[in-house]
Amino acid sequence: MSSHVDVAATTDLAEGGLLGATLPDGTVVCLYNRDGEIGAVGGQCTHAEFAMADGTLHGDGTIECAWHGARFDCRTGVVRRPPAIDPLAVYSVRVEGGRVLVGPRLGGAMGRSA
Repeated sequence: MSSHVDVAATTDLAEGGLLGATLPDGTVVCLYNRDGEIGAVGGQCTHAEFAMADGTLHGDGTIECAWHGARFDCRTGVVRRPPAIDPLAVYSVRVEGGRVLVGPRLGGAMGRSA
């Protein structure tokens, strides 16, 4: 995927909320809105492939998987609490005209470029 694609309206994603979306190539992502910052991480927990959008976005910036309680940093994808071991992918996001646009997966071991 070389460009950003429209996946949702900003009004579909409440502050503190999570929302699942599917990219044109079939990749599932989990959108989050933390204090007005909208981002996107991999849509399935790396531990047991449960939908991250069914989890909880905590005030400390972690997303908790609803199945086994693994937590991931929403900005970097890094595991903050097991049982997961592998980080979530992190995707480029732009907000334009009230729409959320998701782009390519970002580089680096933690999924986000410095």
